[in-house]
Amino acid sequence: YWGTPIPVVYCDKCGIVKVKEEDLPVVLPTEEEGMNLSKMEEFVYTVCPNCGQQAKRETDTMDTFVDSSWYFARFASPREEKGPVKADVANYWLPVDQYIGGIEHAILHLLYARFFTRVMSDLGLLEIREPFTNLLTQGMVVKDGAKMSKSKGNVVDPDDIIHKFGADTMRIFILFAAPPEKDLEWNDQGVEGAWRFLNRVWRLVMEHGARSTEHGVQKAEEKELYSFAQRTIKKVSEDIEDRFQFNTALAAIMELVNKTYELTNAGTVPRTVIETVILLLSPFAPHLCEELWQEIGEEPSILDQPWPDYDRKVLIAEKVLIVIQVNGKLRSRITVDASLSEEEIKEKALGDGQISPWLKDKEVKKVICVPGRLINIVVS
Repeated sequence: YWGTPIPVVYCDKCGIVKVKEEDLPVVLPTEEEGMNLSKMEEFVYTVCPNCGQQAKRETDTMDTFVDSSWYFARFASPREEKGPVKADVANYWLPVDQYIGGIEHAILHLLYARFFTRVMSDLGLLEIREPFTNLLTQGMVVKDGAKMSKSKGNVVDPDDIIHKFGADTMRIFILFAAPPEKDLEWNDQGVEGAWRFLNRVWRLVMEHGARSTEHGVQKAEEKELYSFAQRTIKKVSEDIEDRFQFNTALAAIMELVNKTYELTNAGTVPRTVIETVILLLSPFAPHLCEELWQEIGEEPSILDQPWPDYDRKVLIAEKVLIVIQVNGKLRSRITVDASLSEEEIKEKALGDGQISPWLKDKEVKKVICVPGRLINIVVS
């Protein structure tokens, strides 16, 4: 049996009778696991709350969504005994700022959660009408295009992967292989690729961390790498906090590692860049990064370190002039931060006031971006 018991009894004399409030909750038995509830006589037979004669409990149970559709409200005051929630506390914490759930629950669970929130609002328990401010429905890990299941023979045991490559490798692969809202196709080669990347990070720190320069950035190559690291901090921070795009955050860290390796051929690496690599990677590969943090002589634990903040002066100083064309003809110019992504530059170009007249009553077919130089808006 599953689900919440229905608190009513059936009496031959009184009919259907509600269980008294002081006798709630009705607790399901635990001794006979897997047995049909209607066959458990100690649970079924009780006394009528009205007349005291023998009665039978309801043995049907409510759907499990009755439990799972309002727990976020209960979490605000889990010890409240006079009602489902303590109104002032629940209204302080709700709505949920960010709710994350599996894609398989994206329809019914969301429907039920909204329904229960509306009910509690109508009862005066909650002031809100919607339970979640933001909702992220994450995809599933699939293999051979299908959800993993023993019957299909496509199950991958994570213990085997962890034993061979380590938990950090598995984390890196899963987070890098697909955006969180998409299904992830399991790929053994992808796991090996994640393992090779972590080995590159290990070699970088072990070979260059101890002799990295403490004096800051002086050479032109060091300044270039430092600026690149600042842009990486900004992108990784925004990808994690604002967009939940862990795959692109990891891609940016990989680019920083590649850029750092380039400088190792020209000389020593600024210590601040080595530290940045470890700190940015630590949420994705915490075990490895804890080891590396101690290897370069830093303490206390990397878990106690603040998240790196980027040098805004460096980013502000790096501006680029973007030429804006409409159907190949020069129409405007804008100056933007060099750290902006291609999509952000396109957005600024389309919003430029001098471009608006050329787009009026036109359909934008395509926006072509030449990074750092030009935007061409194709209209018809």
